Amino acid sequence: MSESDEQCQVLTDAGGTPVLTYLQGVREGRPWADLAKVVGPDPVEAILAGLSGWALSGSVELGEQLIRRGARIMRHAHSMRRNLVSAPPPPEWTTLTFPSGLRAVSCDRDASDVFPAWRAAFPPEHIDHYNVSDEEALTAELVPLLAGKVLGPVMPCSSLLVDAADHVIAGVIVTDRDGLPWIADVFRQPGARHAGLGAQLLRCVLADATAHGLTEIALVVSDANPARRVYEKLDFELSSTSLTVVVP
Repeated sequence: MSESDEQCQVLTDAGGTPVLTYLQGVREGRPWADLAKVVGPDPVEAILAGLSGWALSGSVELGEQLIRRGARIMRHAHSMRRNLVSAPPPPEWTTLTFPSGLRAVSCDRDASDVFPAWRAAFPPEHIDHYNVSDEEALTAELVPLLAGKVLGPVMPCSSLLVDAADHVIAGVIVTDRDGLPWIADVFRQPGARHAGLGAQLLRCVLADATAHGLTEIALVVSDANPARRVYEKLDFELSSTSLTVVVP
């Protein structure tokens, strides 16, 4: 493996031929080859030899090839994008209000303050639950995300929703992912009283992103996550589908 530029990594086969490019990160405590793209001959043998134990996110075809060689599925997901120029948010999204006692604030709170609502939003039965201890979920997932070490720096259009006691109950975290505004997480405290708050806050974030000159915004949603229907209603369009697997 060699680094092709400041961020993109290149995996080579036994003969030194480049076969795969990817962005290196960390996912659930594992080294992660994200946005993996085949650039040469069949990369499977090189992946098995050079990325054993890694999480790898790439095309469905590549994921299925690795699954046949013993890889385990972590996530089947869909990338979606919303064009903020050809389909700008409605003007009324700039003046949306929340139920009494709730207010939107900047996403600049300490991770420990954000954690209770973020963790509760993805319980064990949720498709996107982090199957680790609370301490590890905080220190290995949320802290690096808010510090800009996972999907890029947190952007100013990100927002948290807090109650009258100043407790975080919902949030939309947008990062600068290699120049592409990326919705890293949309979350809210579970329960009927908070239903719809995530989508409402996301509308405000989209309006704010547009006001600050962003031209598009993207996200990834798991295949079995009903939130996909929410994103479709907010004019996000499917751009690609991927599989994330654990390389044996």
